[in-house]
Amino acid sequence: MHKPRKRFGQNFLEDRSVVEKIVAAIRPQPGERFIEIGPGLGALTLPLLQRIEHLDVIEIDRDIVADLRASQPANRLTIHNGDALEFDFAAMGRDLRVVGNLPYNISTALLFHLTNYASALHDAHFMLQREVVERMSAQPGTAEYGRLSVMLQYRWSMDSLFDVPPSAFRPAPKVWSSFVRMIPHRVLPHVANDENLFAEVVMRAFGQRRKTLRNTLREKLTASGFEQLGIDSIARGETLAVSDFVRIANLISGDGS
Repeated sequence: MHKPRKRFGQNFLEDRSVVEKIVAAIRPQPGERFIEIGPGLGALTLPLLQRIEHLDVIEIDRDIVADLRASQPANRLTIHNGDALEFDFAAMGRDLRVVGNLPYNISTALLFHLTNYASALHDAHFMLQREVVERMSAQPGTAEYGRLSVMLQYRWSMDSLFDVPPSAFRPAPKVWSSFVRMIPHRVLPHVANDENLFAEVVMRAFGQRRKTLRNTLREKLTASGFEQLGIDSIARGETLAVSDFVRIANLISGDGS
């Protein structure tokens, strides 16, 4: 039996009823292109292969890679041995469906990495720490709302589908998990003229949560800029909607205010 490795953040899903709920939520169809991040011991891999002709997986653990190669024919399962944080999802084509039980220790970084490829994806379904899912879908004015909320909501619509107890995994994590569906916006609700600048504005606004926008954005936005936008300069970043951050970035990129 494979011993879970802490450095890879391995918690293997073993509850078959949870797997059945996941597959029902994903609804894989023949002909669809899937890639699974972190197949582990195959709890989700095997049910997917029963419903689709071919599956790509990304796995960093060489022992698991060897086991997968020994158990599945290459024409059904393509294994990419490497770090998902460095994987080029665009190279897989378009309309890709991504699934995975993401390692909690790198889940936020993976979400940001995958967001860079959102336009090439059909959807994504992930098992994540429940706290992370709450932050992803949090609304302005709540304690959970932050940089992750804004950056993901700019690009995705998200729906937390169900919670999963620690007992569903081996070893059991110390926290509950949630299974979330992410669908890229086909048309962005709010378009940033310069997405790098938008990301910088968001990072600055949440870099020191207790500081006001006047302080966190003082190098980017003047008092007249706040007035033009109708945004209170003594408010904090957590009070602004995604659209507000886009308006700030667009004003800065437009005239340097």
